[in-house]
Amino acid sequence: MSDIEKVKKLREATGAGFKDCNLAIKESSGDLDKAIEILRVKGISKASKKMSRDAKEGVVVVSGDDNKTSVIEVNCETDFVAKNDDFISFVKELSELNNQHNSNQDELKKALMKNGQSVDDNLVALIAKIGEKITIGKSKTIKNSSGINNHYLHTVVKDNVAKLAVLVALDTSDKSDTVKSFSKQLSMHIAASNPLALESNLIDQVVIDKEQELVAEELKNSGKPEEIAKKISLGKMNKFKEENALLTQAWVMEPKKKVQDIVKELSVADLKIKEFFRIKIGE
Repeated sequence: MSDIEKVKKLREATGAGFKDCNLAIKESSGDLDKAIEILRVKGISKASKKMSRDAKEGVVVVSGDDNKTSVIEVNCETDFVAKNDDFISFVKELSELNNQHNSNQDELKKALMKNGQSVDDNLVALIAKIGEKITIGKSKTIKNSSGINNHYLHTVVKDNVAKLAVLVALDTSDKSDTVKSFSKQLSMHIAASNPLALESNLIDQVVIDKEQELVAEELKNSGKPEEIAKKISLGKMNKFKEENALLTQAWVMEPKKKVQDIVKELSVADLKIKEFFRIKIGE
């Protein structure tokens, strides 16, 4: 096999550029296996140099079925790369593996992709090929074999690849089209309203404390009597909790009603919102 043919075969096997493959073939004295290892080491070197950069763009990808649905975030430096075919191909296969491994990222990074290489090795090779920092971000798997799972994607890049994703799980024995339609509408509501928790008592205390500090600072120099300031503070905090808990949020499709009112109007005795997860690139 001529060196040119070896370079071509090496490019097909690794996806590396002609120049890098040509140098690797020369350095390995024509040994393809050694050339692949040389490119791998160079790829790790290139990748490590890029890890100090910011990666604020990217995509979220959803995989799964009615019993189990997963989403994973993959970040890169530019929106241009987020639409790159090699990047999209990687994240779609990664998403399927993420669903198989229930969003356990330690397992995921060691999992083998279709080319027989681990996720970590494929990530390093992709960084070296594309020339940008690429990182695996947040992920979530929702299991719900007894109810209804649904999801919503916003700003879709391709197929199940988007900039924002919402997963929703309902506890119910009613699998009617009406309830399924509600689950999709609920996903869209969550995408638009960004609730912090299902109920107000489930909002992270750190978030509550931070909001309390902001309210106190706002009222500090208002000149209002202490008792009145306390009542205003209490009112503001109650409003904050109401607006950020899913069940008490105004329903985006009928703002005079709350989400919990819409659930009641469905008249499904065992219907409960079990769980939800919202993820958006850049947040």
